[in-house]
Amino acid sequence: MPESASYSSAPRAGTKPNQDGQPTPEPNRKGVYLHSGQIHVSDEPCSITTILGSCVAVCMWDAFEGVGGATHYLLPTRVSGHKASARFGDCAIDQLLSVLLEMGAHRNNLQAKLFGGACIFAGFRSLAEQLGTKNVQVAIRMLDEAAIPVITDDVGGAHGRKLIFNTDSGDAWVKLL
Repeated sequence: MPESASYSSAPRAGTKPNQDGQPTPEPNRKGVYLHSGQIHVSDEPCSITTILGSCVAVCMWDAFEGVGGATHYLLPTRVSGHKASARFGDCAIDQLLSVLLEMGAHRNNLQAKLFGGACIFAGFRSLAEQLGTKNVQVAIRMLDEAAIPVITDDVGGAHGRKLIFNTDSGDAWVKLL
C-alpha cells in the first residue's frame, strides 16, 4: 500500500494535493481536529483531521445538502454499566447519524467512508480477535443495518493513519504513519 492515498470522489475547486499528498486549504473552510471519543458534524464546509491506530473513524455526508461529519471511537461497543459515549462505536455511530439528520441530511443521500482499525503493536497481531478488527466490524454492521452504503474504506493493517475529511463533499485523504 502506498504511504499516502487519496479517496476523493471528485476533484473540488481549490482542493488539490500538495507535495505531501495532503489537501491545500480552501478559503472559508473551517478546520477541526477530532480527538478520540469525539464527533463533529457541520453544515458548512469543514475539514476534519484525526489520527487513527486501532480506533476507527466513520465519515458520513450528504453531498446534496452539504452536511457531513465524522466520529473517532476507541472501543466497538458500550460496556454494561457505562453511560452512552462517543468512545464506543455503537454509540458514536448512532449519535453521528442522529446529528446529521437533525442538521438536514437525508438518510437516502448519506454515504460513508471508514478508516483505521489497525493493529499497530506487533505483539497483538497474532490474536484472532484484534481490537481494530472489532472496531471495523461494528461500523460495517451498523451502517449495513442503517442502509448507508460504505463507498470506500482504508482499514486494518499494521500502520496508523492521518485522515483529513471534507464534510461537504466526502473527499478524504489518508497518510499511513
